[in-house]
Amino acid sequence: RVDILVNNAGITGMAEGFGPQDPENASLNSWKKVHAVNAEGTFLGCKYAIIHMKNHGGSIVNISSRSGNVGLGSMAAYASSKAMVRNHTKSVALWCCSNRYPIRCNSVHPAAIDTPLWDPIVSGPSKKQKIEKMVQEIPMGHMGEPEDVAYAVLYLASEESKFITGAELLVDGGILAGSAASPGAIHPKENI
Repeated sequence: RVDILVNNAGITGMAEGFGPQDPENASLNSWKKVHAVNAEGTFLGCKYAIIHMKNHGGSIVNISSRSGNVGLGSMAAYASSKAMVRNHTKSVALWCCSNRYPIRCNSVHPAAIDTPLWDPIVSGPSKKQKIEKMVQEIPMGHMGEPEDVAYAVLYLASEESKFITGAELLVDGGILAGSAASPGAIHPKENI
């Protein structure tokens, strides 16, 4: 019996050494590898969870990313695969509702979570400066912790969220609430 599925597997392509990940220079092989884990893995997890949950109900929580909501020029395969997770979550939610399956499907969109995923992105002699610059762009002023994502998943997996399906929960310290295009939106008192 399956009551809860959390689709959490994900790769960036950078950490795995797949070479350039931008739209111009990424190889098709690299693109396919990133999508095989991030997109196809989520598709297959949802497909088989529905089969096992449709009679008794359950909750599917897909881990997307802030990058699933916005593009990333240097990590196009990752961003597009996480956008697929975002949209597929909504499709699964609507499919289950239209068939009266008692299954909820939601997504969590983390950003700036302090995990080893960042190591290849901020590596090098200027690692400390790269992290400091990144933290300055987070409205809450610090990186998130893995537990922040875990508690979001716990909520969406639990009965406390029984009337929520097809939703996306941002765990990003307010990054997507503002915009770099809005001067002063992140730290307004510092810009006066």
